[in-house]
Amino acid sequence: MKRVCIVGAGAIGGLIGAKVAASGCAQVSALARGNTLAALREHGWRLQTGDGLVQAPAVASEQAGELGVQDIVVIAVKGPALPAVVTQIEPLIGPDTLVVPAMNGVPWWFAGGIAALKGARLESVDPGGAISAAIPQRQIVGAVVHVSASTTEPGFVQHTMGRGLILGEPQGGRSQRVEEVVLLLERAGFDATSSTSIRQDIWYKLWGNLTMNPVSALTGATGDKVLGDPLLRQFCSRAMEEASQIGEAIGCIIGQRPEDRHAITARLGAFKTSMLQDVESRRAVELDSIVTAVHELGSHLGIATPNIDALLGLTRVFARKHRLYPEQA
Repeated sequence: MKRVCIVGAGAIGGLIGAKVAASGCAQVSALARGNTLAALREHGWRLQTGDGLVQAPAVASEQAGELGVQDIVVIAVKGPALPAVVTQIEPLIGPDTLVVPAMNGVPWWFAGGIAALKGARLESVDPGGAISAAIPQRQIVGAVVHVSASTTEPGFVQHTMGRGLILGEPQGGRSQRVEEVVLLLERAGFDATSSTSIRQDIWYKLWGNLTMNPVSALTGATGDKVLGDPLLRQFCSRAMEEASQIGEAIGCIIGQRPEDRHAITARLGAFKTSMLQDVESRRAVELDSIVTAVHELGSHLGIATPNIDALLGLTRVFARKHRLYPEQA
């Protein structure tokens, strides 16, 4: 039986951990701290779904050495926490361990192997290259999460909608190891699929989040209100067109117009983006993986991004004012 460790048992990590543990198809542990660690030790995994409460015993520790080497490590922390986390997880990772980042936006490994970037690293999501140095690229399985969940209290997850998980090799193509992870997640009740182009899947999801997340955070508005204003909708479209140009340059071609994506987003109604939820909860915003990395890619490629730049500057100042984003060094 495979050993699976969840690093960051919040909404997404807690959802994955609870479902895999309850399925009995793997030995599941959690690297956690504070109130979340205490809740896992006292109550185990807890997940509220539309069908009822899912519970399973949890092995949890704040010391990775107590958990030992794993077959699969799912990293589900917020982007701002990742540099600190990678200094703690070395005892979890052996030579054959697969590392699955279940995170928002552009991951730290994204630029590796893209010829147009000529070896450039994304400083915005991998400051100083510390994350790449700690987690070998060959052990990464890329992931895209299409679920909505929240934590109503530490260690208690509310599943709102969606069960989609897409996994794939960073370099593309198919592999047996990805298929094995997909099968494990399917057994746990997810709509898991393998992708031959996980970068494309990551970029497509980002293409929508790039504007909706920061605009909603700035305005405090739900998705329907953002898209309901013609001028704001047009601004979002122009930023998305810039991101499409970047995508084309790195082999992640978007086969839609911004209006096509707006129509899909509009079906979600009056929803709150993850960044707006973070602002309302006074949590650090994931600005770098969702917006700063796109700005940085444009700079590396020589592609002008005036609308993305404006959005980044506005959101950065807003978040700093509210102490949700680091001040300039």
